[in-house]
Amino acid sequence: MADNHPILHFLAPTGAPGRAFDAEEQAVLDRLNQKVAGESSLDDLLDLLFQGVRELYPCDRIGLALAEDEGRRIVAQRYRALYEPVLLRDGYHEDLAGSSLQRVLETNCARVIYDLPRYLAEHPRSQSTRLLIREGVRSSLTCPLRVKDRSVGVLFLSSREPRAYTPYHVQLWMELAERLSQAVEKAWRIEQLTAANQAYNEMLAFVSHELKNPVASMITDARVLTGGYLGDLEPRQIQKLDRLIEKGNYLLDLVREYLDLARMEGGHMVLRPEEAPLGALVESALDVVQPLAEARRMRVERHLPPDPAPVACDPSLIRIVLVNLLGNAVKYGAEGGLLRVTVERHPDRIAFAVWNEGPGFPASERTRLFRKFSRLQTPALQGRKGTGVGLYTAWRIVNLHGGRMDAQSQEGAWAEFAFDLPQPLPSPQA
Repeated sequence: MADNHPILHFLAPTGAPGRAFDAEEQAVLDRLNQKVAGESSLDDLLDLLFQGVRELYPCDRIGLALAEDEGRRIVAQRYRALYEPVLLRDGYHEDLAGSSLQRVLETNCARVIYDLPRYLAEHPRSQSTRLLIREGVRSSLTCPLRVKDRSVGVLFLSSREPRAYTPYHVQLWMELAERLSQAVEKAWRIEQLTAANQAYNEMLAFVSHELKNPVASMITDARVLTGGYLGDLEPRQIQKLDRLIEKGNYLLDLVREYLDLARMEGGHMVLRPEEAPLGALVESALDVVQPLAEARRMRVERHLPPDPAPVACDPSLIRIVLVNLLGNAVKYGAEGGLLRVTVERHPDRIAFAVWNEGPGFPASERTRLFRKFSRLQTPALQGRKGTGVGLYTAWRIVNLHGGRMDAQSQEGAWAEFAFDLPQPLPSPQA
């Protein structure tokens, strides 16, 4: 299919002339086809393409634009140019309805504009053409990017010379089109996922941080009332306030877990190892869960090594791990049951274990552990609140130390969560 318009030419893939490429052109095409698939970022992909394309085409500028909003608009994403200033920059967008670009995307035709000033005279509403002319561009080749039956976007090749592109240049493009289109879509999706994950982490941290202080303040106010500091209360009033405090503590635990997760996934949780006193590390974690353990009438046993030697770790992070494991043992353990903390030294590592009497979990559910937002699906644990965030964060912290975490259980009897840390810790380079 060809349009003999003196300014504008559309050429479908099947309409390209069948002229054979010379050896140098074929070598460049083969090299680009081999390399584009390995690039995972749009910037690296465009750098590679700009360098290679200039061996095949007259090209002073290359631009990548992607279709958005179900093909209703086109948005500039990246460009490379041999000149300054560049006026049509990343983020520029135009609606596609009624434009010649719409035809490129819908029909998979390449578009050749031989003379941009004349094209602008006939299409005065084209702001992108106006900007390119101000940059000194005089002709362009627009190449469609298509993956199977989906239009991904377009690649613009621009020259500061008029009539720089011919149908033969379209034929060259068709040799790159399929693999390059796939590489562009892959890199774009990776960037979108990265941006979405960053936004998720920022939202998680913001919401968790904003909830933390009000919830803690509510708990403090309730304790002031139950303590009688503002006058005596009736037993029913105290009972209601105790339930409010319990629910507030649950919310505060959730906030802490999500703050830890946001720090970890946002890259803000950095290992700062030191030699920490083992006994103080364990006791500081037990202090956090002791009130709840007493409320559930649980007996707590400690089995620590007599050797007072310190443990190499980041104590603030390992405290998060221990608080999580101890908190789960209290939350999911049997009321009035036993909770046991064991620490053992080995020649090359130190091992921690938290054991509790309780419903445990079946072996079939073990694979759900230590995965983000994953919760055990067992009848015995129904109605017991959890998010699947704490264990995942604990696993990440132990992994950050170069250690390992595991869990064992006898369903209906007990559960044990354990982790070990190498001693000494591996170097950051390792």
